[in-house]
Amino acid sequence: MAIIVRTKTDSVAASAVDEARSALLLDVDPADVGEHLGSQAEGERVVTHLFACERKGYVGWRWSVTVARASRQKQVTVDEVVLIPGDDAIVAPEWVPYRERLQPGDMSPGDLLPVDDDDARLVPTYSFGDDPLDADDKAQVREVAKDLGLGRVRTLSLEGREMAAQRWYDGDGGPESALAQAAPDTCHGCGFLVRLAGPLSEMFGVCANGDANDDGRAVALTHGCGAHSEVRLAKKHEPQPMPEHVFDTLSSDGYEIV
Repeated sequence: MAIIVRTKTDSVAASAVDEARSALLLDVDPADVGEHLGSQAEGERVVTHLFACERKGYVGWRWSVTVARASRQKQVTVDEVVLIPGDDAIVAPEWVPYRERLQPGDMSPGDLLPVDDDDARLVPTYSFGDDPLDADDKAQVREVAKDLGLGRVRTLSLEGREMAAQRWYDGDGGPESALAQAAPDTCHGCGFLVRLAGPLSEMFGVCANGDANDDGRAVALTHGCGAHSEVRLAKKHEPQPMPEHVFDTLSSDGYEIV
């Protein structure tokens, strides 16, 4: 059971509105200070007074002046004066590091996005292999890369591969997208699917249908769309045949009669 301890408001500190305003005006232009909005107890003999902020560009902000009274003293001491946002204040969004702000499609020609040396998604090729098509060749590829320094310096780690698979599966190319939910069949049986090689081949392929939204993208085998190779229109949706041609047998003589 939680115990809630309520702090008793110190009457002397709570009534020190003038002292709080005077301390505020030492650092702030009087034109920027509005009416007293109230006070709240912060601790034993500690009270914060709030004043409206009239400064341009700071709508909804408040001046906060915290005062405290020492034991057995009749005067308060100003602890701090700060400007804080209210419930309706316009504040900057939470800071997100530049590397985390980048989204697919943000890079432009000439942009560089360096990868950290200790990126968990990558491992040295010589220690993990280079995803050869034949599993029996893995050891040989690893030896060649190690001894001669050929091939890629780093390759996907197990963690990097799992992260990619989860991202693709949860994205627009996965089975839960709106496109897949309305599809008549899955990519697994589509003739336009190009299967991947390596460990990801059991879950993903690449769409090769130029008419499909996912053309050239990795799609889950359980994904699907309306451009499936085996889609057939119901008879009522098929184009209606054109009527027989009408031959005009009216001659020039007929025109004269008309």
